[in-house]
Amino acid sequence: MDDEIAQLVAEQDHSSDEPCVWTSCSHPEIRFPLPTSVLQSQSIKDRKQTGFRRTVETCLSRIQKAMFHHQWQTAAELMTNYFQILEDNTTRKQESASKVIWRMGTAILQHHPNSCIEDANSFAGKMKSIGVKHYLKVCLEHAIHLMCNGKMDEAYRELSLAETWRYGEKSATQHKVLKLIQGYRALLDYYTWVKKNSALQEKADDAVDSGTAQEMHNYFRQASIGLHDVVEHPGVWDPFILSYVNLLDFYDGFEEALKVLNDYAYNSKFPPNPNAHVYLYEFLKKHHTSPKKLLKVLRILYQLVPSHELMLEFNSLLLQSEKMKHHKEALGVLFCLLDFPTWKENYRTWKCLIKQMKKAIAEGHSDWIKEQWELRQDWWPAFHFSKFRAHRDFEENESYACRKAVIAGILTGKGCKYFITIYRLGYKVQNAKMKKMKQYVKDHSLLQLSEC
Repeated sequence: MDDEIAQLVAEQDHSSDEPCVWTSCSHPEIRFPLPTSVLQSQSIKDRKQTGFRRTVETCLSRIQKAMFHHQWQTAAELMTNYFQILEDNTTRKQESASKVIWRMGTAILQHHPNSCIEDANSFAGKMKSIGVKHYLKVCLEHAIHLMCNGKMDEAYRELSLAETWRYGEKSATQHKVLKLIQGYRALLDYYTWVKKNSALQEKADDAVDSGTAQEMHNYFRQASIGLHDVVEHPGVWDPFILSYVNLLDFYDGFEEALKVLNDYAYNSKFPPNPNAHVYLYEFLKKHHTSPKKLLKVLRILYQLVPSHELMLEFNSLLLQSEKMKHHKEALGVLFCLLDFPTWKENYRTWKCLIKQMKKAIAEGHSDWIKEQWELRQDWWPAFHFSKFRAHRDFEENESYACRKAVIAGILTGKGCKYFITIYRLGYKVQNAKMKKMKQYVKDHSLLQLSEC
């Protein structure tokens, strides 16, 4: 059931224009007890259950169906009846039902077009009283909902109260949720600090009095302590890391901020996270770090996500080096980018590739190109160099199509369908350029004439 409800939470729709009703039932089919006809299809095993349990299970099924069809008003009305499951005298059933009500009710409130912040507050209050074991998660979810609606002060109060709440012996799950609660409260401290700091920057000509400076320091201290306590535990803490690093960096804590980012990226206790290397690279670039260190960071990112948008910057940094092995690596980075559909029609990448291929040929490094092509010759022709794509590319951008045709010709020979198509289309309007292109491909093709 949890898997089904997780799916429901992801659904979105705002097509209904009926008011949200949690406390009344205007739909005649949902009044308890439900008509006997809806129960006649139950299995023999189900018939052995009490009428009460059969009825609430039927109600649950109808709620799920309404949510799948984005019928949020119907789901809301049915939910008012499903609350009766809490009257079940089995503790296990009550606990399970409270979790289901919380998840489905939250989804309905989030997607119902007429729900308001008061509805969310009321529902969260009920969930805290009936689902003690889920109290912290409900508080956290409610606080995030308040933040998304711009209610920062209310969210801060909610998180502060949740942080001091205890129920029985603290479990591992409770500990994790508490860390998230502390982290989000610290994020709100950081949010307040940013707002006040921005206001001070606008009044840069005025002297900052000691009271204002102390207030800013207090917000900085609260936010930095809370964020530090969170990010020192292994996990994926992207928004918390960025806020913490910005705080440290603002107060001239470059070395400390760099240490935080290095730990986040390289500490084996933390799960692999490409964003950690992105944040480290952007921080180093901001502080004008040497290309050698930047290359080190991007090379690891390349191993993790070879299709990342920063790979073009990686390519440029490699070309700035005087080492031939870096130029060879740069060529491989471009070939690798074009293995992915997201880069398939990126003009800049193809432009860089033809430029670097011509340079490699001129410097006697055709083997670099051949090495890359041997890994792709079985599938690149169909992926990049079809006749259909040649017509499409030429219509959209003649210059781009001609560059790509030269690449296709170098890799597969001037008998390639893509090259032939572009040559014929271009010959009608600029035959001199096409003849020159054909001669270059003939002189530098890696393979014998062949069809792609």
